Amino acid sequence: MNRALKKIMLVEDDPDIRLVTRLSLEVGGDYDVRACDSGIEALHSAAAYAPDLILLDMMMPAMDGLATMEALRKLPGIAATPIVFFTANTQDDVRQNVLRRGALGVIIKPVEPDALVAQVRALWQRFAPDSGSS
Repeated sequence: MNRALKKIMLVEDDPDIRLVTRLSLEVGGDYDVRACDSGIEALHSAAAYAPDLILLDMMMPAMDGLATMEALRKLPGIAATPIVFFTANTQDDVRQNVLRRGALGVIIKPVEPDALVAQVRALWQRFAPDSGSS
């Protein structure tokens, strides 16, 4: 894989966290960010937006992160898109579970804006090592 990370779909139900995270990625990382407030919105938006990476909240009402990931994996053109979970849950067994299910990584929130961008870049480098970071 040899492509730069440009487009991130952020799926986060908390409006304050969604805003801060979106701004951190746009300003600090110079990424194009499509913010969704639910897994359902992400499913409706993903194909048209065609993100390079999906940053997905674990705990959301109606459709949690794992259910959203399973549904996204069934969408043509999105099935192979790397997913990074964004969660306040620090339990190692939860982290290991999402990694076993195919997530690229887990970022624990809250996270400082600069640290968020650095973690996203590091995970992208692991996914696409020849791509550069932006």
